[in-house]
Amino acid sequence: MRTDRIISGLTLLLAAVYLYATSRIPTLEIGDPLGPKAFPILLGIALVLGAILLVIETLRAHPADTGEKPRESLHHLWLIGGVTLWTVLYFSVFDAVGYLVSTSVYLLVMTGVFNRGKWIANVLTSILFTIGSYVLFVKILGVVLPRGILSF
Repeated sequence: MRTDRIISGLTLLLAAVYLYATSRIPTLEIGDPLGPKAFPILLGIALVLGAILLVIETLRAHPADTGEKPRESLHHLWLIGGVTLWTVLYFSVFDAVGYLVSTSVYLLVMTGVFNRGKWIANVLTSILFTIGSYVLFVKILGVVLPRGILSF
């Protein structure tokens, strides 16, 4: 399927860009020898491995077995474009709106698109994931996330 190849290629490109950006994080001469690069590098390696597995899975698929109609293919391309634009919008308002609000809204829309009709599960997933990750990063790991429009 052509859309699978596009997604796997873009995922591999994203992983490469992420690892390059991670390599540009400055390392301090004092303190932890790994510095602030350790977690982002591990995350980047996991992203690269996931992208490679996706590429392998896509190349193993038999294009003749997909049974995909041109109309379905067009729908997939619109879906990829919509998700990309929504993600760009999320990144652009992240600092101004703040982590809690922007991530909750982003996830609510994404779960609404990919898990249609299950609003209770979508709302709970979006809010609980956002709060859980906020507590993990801010309270436990000491990461500073943008507060945005919220005062706490």
